[in-house]
Amino acid sequence: MRRRDFITALAAATAWTSVARAQKPQHIVGFLTAFSGEAVPSGLAAFYQGLKEVGFVEGNNVSIETRFADGHYDRLPSLAAELVGRNVSVIFAGDIPSAFVAKAATKTIPIVFVIGADPVKVGLVESFSRPNGNLTGMSVSFSVPGPKRVELLHELLSEVNTIALLGNPGNENVRTDVPDIQSAADALKQRLGVLTASTESDLEAAFAIMVQHRTGALIVMPDPFFISRCDKVIELAARYRMPAIYPFRVFPDRGGLISYGSNVLDLNQQAGIYVGKILRGAKPADLPIQQSTRVELVINLKAAKALGITVPPELLARADEVIE
Repeated sequence: MRRRDFITALAAATAWTSVARAQKPQHIVGFLTAFSGEAVPSGLAAFYQGLKEVGFVEGNNVSIETRFADGHYDRLPSLAAELVGRNVSVIFAGDIPSAFVAKAATKTIPIVFVIGADPVKVGLVESFSRPNGNLTGMSVSFSVPGPKRVELLHELLSEVNTIALLGNPGNENVRTDVPDIQSAADALKQRLGVLTASTESDLEAAFAIMVQHRTGALIVMPDPFFISRCDKVIELAARYRMPAIYPFRVFPDRGGLISYGSNVLDLNQQAGIYVGKILRGAKPADLPIQQSTRVELVINLKAAKALGITVPPELLARADEVIE
């Protein structure tokens, strides 16, 4: 090979190698959630947006390894072990069960969570300002939504005096949030029955019990299983003509009656920013827990009409969105 040809070939090879290195992601982030893949596309997009704000673009300088448990909590430990085995730089945990499983899986890989509970109260971190250990993240405003859902149901259905609370026994919020919800029900002289479900057959049984006990309305607690089975929960509520208030707007968007809760997309975006900061060298222990105080009220008038419910004008006026 002539010297000029050799130099040209060497330059081309060097350029190709440089492009390959530029395109090869520098970091791998694990995305672990108990939700199904179909339930989180917008949440994943919000997470990507948060990463982008800190300079990380999926497929460029970071790659995302997604693991979905599809509402089956027993799958989470093996999924977390896979991410640890991939030696990811950070693990994002999108719910309480995933956060606890990730915490048990590694003491060294940073973990950023988004949960619907008090992370100190449930035992994930030591404090809001100094989480310590390898965890930090986002928490919804946990002290208001549960009791507020009781008040909203009372305002919507003033004649109802028996309500049910549906939670997942595998979710810590059943233990931590029920007392506050019970106190809110007691204050309004409403009887509260607590039911749990972690499978579709459990859901069927829970609604049958509500009918048996002449339950007037239902509060669905925040949980990946319920969101992953969103259409099933809404279908059962319609079948049994059970007015229900839900934790996230995805339910009224899909035909449920009313929702009151935090905007999860905002939380996922903020979590993406935190993950990006950690990739740039920040330590989880130095990133305080961010608590979202923004909540939204969404009402589906078509669902209300199907149930024969007239929504008070005052409640409609306070809604962030009314679906007609």
